[in-house]
Amino acid sequence: MKKTLALSAALALTALPLAGPAMAASSSSTELTGTLTQLNDSGATADVSGTVSDGELTLTITPSGLLENAPHAQHLHLGAASTCPSNDTEGSGADGALQTTDSFGDYGPIGISLTTEGDYSSDSGLAVDRFPLGNAEYDRTFEISDEVAQQILDGEGVVVIHGVDQNGSGTYDGDVMSDLDPTLPEEATNLAACGTLDVVTAVAAESESGSEDAPEMTMPQGGADTGVGGTAGGDSLLVAGGAAVVAAGAAGLVWSRRRAGERG
Repeated sequence: MKKTLALSAALALTALPLAGPAMAASSSSTELTGTLTQLNDSGATADVSGTVSDGELTLTITPSGLLENAPHAQHLHLGAASTCPSNDTEGSGADGALQTTDSFGDYGPIGISLTTEGDYSSDSGLAVDRFPLGNAEYDRTFEISDEVAQQILDGEGVVVIHGVDQNGSGTYDGDVMSDLDPTLPEEATNLAACGTLDVVTAVAAESESGSEDAPEMTMPQGGADTGVGGTAGGDSLLVAGGAAVVAAGAAGLVWSRRRAGERG
């Protein structure tokens, strides 16, 4: 006989005692979403969607307004204040542009370099030949550690895209050099767009007992960070999935969380 668990305010704050043997969900998937808005008056925006499931992170990024035929470094940042600077923020560039290091306190170090292939640790933060060109849609799946998965589920993820044609020349150029690589013009690495990666919902597909009607519970969530020069991940970023699922009883209990408000 299937039992429905009563959902109360107390459950949001305390762990659930199990009335019988725990039936862990056979699989779970947490949906993610985000909207990137312009920085440095780039005119760039992007929609982000994704999932955290069984030790993997999948992200799809659909940008617009970026410089065509030019590489755009992009990263998932985890840490700091888990937020983005304002487009109105004046940066440290000689021309007042907001450079990457100006905002480490907002979005923190690189958690994952969103490359098109190969290594995706922070070591690949400036792997220009492995980042998307122009406004091409991006889609990739990464293996992630329990710690990284939990940070994402806790709302700490921020996605940042770099590369701004500030003088309208149609290419990355200019006399001001990058704060990350003095051999590159700042336009190649300056911030183009930024947005938080928010948790939408977490759903267990089926419990080991075969039950498919476990109750769902919405929960608030919070924060993320960005920047080149974070913790190096070697040739691969180890991952082992953090699920937002708590199983209880034969029916199982699915925790569904979403980010609570925006951080300033």
